[in-house]
Amino acid sequence: MSRIGRLPITVPAGVEVNIDGATVSVKGPKGELNHVVASPITVSLEEGTVSVTRPTDDRVARSLHGLTRTLIDNMIIGVTQGYSKGLEIHGTGYRVQAKGADLEFALGYSHPVNVSAPEGISFTVEGANKLTVSGISKQQVGEVAANIRKLRKPDPYKGKGVRYAGEIIRRKVGKAGK
Repeated sequence: MSRIGRLPITVPAGVEVNIDGATVSVKGPKGELNHVVASPITVSLEEGTVSVTRPTDDRVARSLHGLTRTLIDNMIIGVTQGYSKGLEIHGTGYRVQAKGADLEFALGYSHPVNVSAPEGISFTVEGANKLTVSGISKQQVGEVAANIRKLRKPDPYKGKGVRYAGEIIRRKVGKAGK
């Protein structure tokens, strides 16, 4: 049996979990998230704990068991604490500015690059070369941060570009290094 899928999820105070058939909705102080559970998996709520069970031990049910439990746990963490991902900008002349709720990047192109904030995501800019993407959905925060990183990936030769906070870029030797 799945070790992760077996673990019960404790529902903290101030969080409301509703299970309506295959739809699990979690409402907390930061917002509300919904998830539709895949067919062989069942979710039940008893006395402040959410438990995820599977009917059989076939391959599909086993693979969805731990996934469903983790997704519901991430929803509960998201509506109570939220998620954030830090980004750093390295390079001469590379910078970021906040334009209301949106961002404007100068990344060495002939034009500024504008990024608008999707619903449920907020940006905070610390200085000219650090920003944080935050929201309640772990998947959405990671996707927006990855799309911002894609604007100018870190260069392996000079290290210029947008990288995650704490990310280490393996540097390559140029033509002169043998």
